[in-house]
Amino acid sequence: MHILTFDSHQKLHESGAGIIIGMVQTNPRAVLGLATGGTPIGIYQEIVKSYQQGIVSFKDTTTFNLDEYVGLPENHQESYHNYMNTHLFDLIQLQRSQTHIPDGNAADLEAECQSYNKLLEQAGQIDLQLLGLGHNGHIGFNEPDHALTGGTHIVELREETRKANARYFDSIDEVPTHALTMGVGTILKAKMILLIVKGGDKAEIVQRALKGPITTDCPASLLQTHPHLVVLLDSDAGRLL
Repeated sequence: MHILTFDSHQKLHESGAGIIIGMVQTNPRAVLGLATGGTPIGIYQEIVKSYQQGIVSFKDTTTFNLDEYVGLPENHQESYHNYMNTHLFDLIQLQRSQTHIPDGNAADLEAECQSYNKLLEQAGQIDLQLLGLGHNGHIGFNEPDHALTGGTHIVELREETRKANARYFDSIDEVPTHALTMGVGTILKAKMILLIVKGGDKAEIVQRALKGPITTDCPASLLQTHPHLVVLLDSDAGRLL
């Protein structure tokens, strides 16, 4: 585990983007696991800058997103399809055939999960998986539980997760109750995991995830078992380490 703490978000974003860009420069056919939410936006902005400057090309890169809400149209402002198009895909001219996001509007959600698992298997091992960290220790939408699912699955979102995401909607009533998410088993199979956490409100869960007991009550604690985990924190998020 490599933990780096930054005194500015700009430096953190540049470092995170640099790791991803370096991966693609070294291996243009890299398979990237991508995340959404507020945390990675600055990193995606730095990636777009490098693309526009001709520093990196993604024409041979494949991406898989961690999750998607159930029941939001793809063109909804808060769908993760729309998020990725707005913050990254449309700006680096990534071919849609190379991008993969679970379909939260599939007629058969269980079949969609199995289909996503097959796509992941066909792509081979994810080279780099980008992660954020939920306040309750969730990664992707893998919520704390007595047991965790290895592959892509349907999950009922915890109330605290819906409340945390309500800031993106007009009210919590609009936040979907379910999502499709890549499982912890798939996440842990990635060759490298890049965990990004910002904000003092995450300091306690950062400490639990990285230094506390390994337990499914804190799904992120399972990252301690990974052989190549890189953690980028701002000074507030890392204050208890």
